Amino acid sequence: MLGSSIDAPAAAGQAEACFGCGCFWGAEKGFWRLPGVVTTAVGYAGGSVDHPSYDQVCSGRTGHAEVVRVVWDTAQIDFSDLLKLFWECHDPTQGDRQGNDRGSQYRSAIYVNDPALLQLALASRDQYQRQLQAAGLGTITTEIRAEVSFFAAEDLHQQYLARPGSRPYCSAQPSGVRLEPFAGAAFRLDPRVWEAFDWSIAHCVLRGDNAPIRLS
Repeated sequence: MLGSSIDAPAAAGQAEACFGCGCFWGAEKGFWRLPGVVTTAVGYAGGSVDHPSYDQVCSGRTGHAEVVRVVWDTAQIDFSDLLKLFWECHDPTQGDRQGNDRGSQYRSAIYVNDPALLQLALASRDQYQRQLQAAGLGTITTEIRAEVSFFAAEDLHQQYLARPGSRPYCSAQPSGVRLEPFAGAAFRLDPRVWEAFDWSIAHCVLRGDNAPIRLS
């Protein structure tokens, strides 16, 4: 979708993180559409087995979560923008499930390889928890950790929703609460970008265009 290698390491001026938001098919599309994202890939992280298969992960015995690896250009988009999409695109209070998908592989998670990103993730969580509480919603269960290995999923899962004949599917159940500024946030995206996402509509990412968001 972005004309870049899905397994290339982050280059100079780029950064990476992994996000678990339920089924990785729909989650990946949300991230690849954001301006400044260089590449995305889906895979498994947070478990105890190297290079697990999809079937192994779905068994629940490896401890992995389905995640999206995102690499971004730090001059165009900030980690706080990605965190905004993360918190808003799913319900982080559901524990080991997202919507009708149940199991530890569907848990909410953020995995980073930089202490500064870890602190921003934690700050965003605290802010979003305050907002959820004010809205009468539950407690965030998101797992936030550093130095977690990512293992790419099988080819058939990569950028799945852009594949001809793919089954349109997204299990995410957004809370409808929009993330407000938090300590360390440095949002860079034009506010008009977020008009492409309407979390009040069921399965919003399925209704949007596959192409990256362009403002001009």
